[in-house]
Amino acid sequence: MLCAGKKYYFAAAVCIITVTSMLTVPYLRLQRLSHQPKVIQGGRRCGGKTANSTITALKGNKAFIISPYFDDRESKVTRLIGIVHHEDVKQLYCWFCCQPNGKMYVSKAKIDVHSDRFGFPYGAADIVCLEPENCDPTHVSIHQFPHGNTDQLPKFEIKNRKSGTFSVDFTVCISTMFGNYNNVLQFIQSMEMYKILGVQKVVIYKNNCSHLMEKVLKFYIEEGTVEVIPWPINSHLKVSSKWLFMQDGTHIGYYGQITALNDCIYRNMERSKFVVLNDADEIILPLKHPNWKAMMNSLQEQNPGTSVFLFENHIFPETVYSPMFNISSWNTVPGVNILQHVYREPDRKDVINPRKMIVDPRKVIQTSVHSVLRAYGKSVNVPMDVALIYHCREALQGDLPRESLIRDTTLWRYNSSLIKNVNKVLSQIML
Repeated sequence: MLCAGKKYYFAAAVCIITVTSMLTVPYLRLQRLSHQPKVIQGGRRCGGKTANSTITALKGNKAFIISPYFDDRESKVTRLIGIVHHEDVKQLYCWFCCQPNGKMYVSKAKIDVHSDRFGFPYGAADIVCLEPENCDPTHVSIHQFPHGNTDQLPKFEIKNRKSGTFSVDFTVCISTMFGNYNNVLQFIQSMEMYKILGVQKVVIYKNNCSHLMEKVLKFYIEEGTVEVIPWPINSHLKVSSKWLFMQDGTHIGYYGQITALNDCIYRNMERSKFVVLNDADEIILPLKHPNWKAMMNSLQEQNPGTSVFLFENHIFPETVYSPMFNISSWNTVPGVNILQHVYREPDRKDVINPRKMIVDPRKVIQTSVHSVLRAYGKSVNVPMDVALIYHCREALQGDLPRESLIRDTTLWRYNSSLIKNVNKVLSQIML
């Protein structure tokens, strides 16, 4: 009887699995078909005005589009970087207009809200639509429905349609500049350190800053180093200056930093060999190499198949000074003089130091602040004897006496070039 019972249960299990698979395969096939682009109109011109804002609200103000990007790494899709309410936005449709025949295609979007929302109701999202097979659309509109009129909808230019050779080796993405930012001296020092280390482009998502900082940004824009992306997120959402939701009625954390970082990766995917994700008060300092190019050549050789390199963050408190490099001409410039801060906090027991990244942007699908969420290839933690992040800011361990801090003068290896370059910038800006 026992054996007969076992046979019965086994046969029942096989039957259930068979029926489930028979139902699942057609369902998945239907799901794929439902996302295939469909022709709904023909022989007409594409309507709508091209969006010219960095952040564009869709009808209902529950979804916001930053920019669409062509992505053919798995299939031919348009991937829109956006911000959505994680519960209220259930469906969206991409409306592609194919010229010169004027056919309009509609494709149901897959809405993928990033997992690192940190409790906020709005989060970074990928809105992904299959493109028509016989068309390379230049623009797309986003609608809540697969039917209707798009003449009143904004249309967005699809970037990265054409790939080419890299124009730069390293692009630094800084997000987001807010709070009437006025740390002018440290910003200039960071820009000059980036250039010494091999950076050709710095992209800044700017919410607001001081008038003096605007003057500095204008100098670096005209020089060709800095690209400023306007980031008026507080015109659309109630933003928090914290990364974790505090039940305070805010909509999104840290001025939408994660969305900006994802946009920066895709924006530079076809023009930069590497993208560096860090803040304006952070510098990745190589310990074994003179610059980032030599460091990354070595790291890639030692770690084949790696697309994400993570560097450990170390705090150099801005309240602990060294008497060296007290340059009088800099004392009238607002901000921190990083050359005077060479004492770093020791590691804390049971606390993991956060990391920032240098990535191959063509291998990243989604990123958070301290790690990537989805990528092709491996992630590697770079040992501290190879490089560390010099992070000069307010102390995290403010009660520690000076003798408990670690004197680390790695930054001083660059002091001569840094001082000369900063003085040149200050004289040109006339600060």
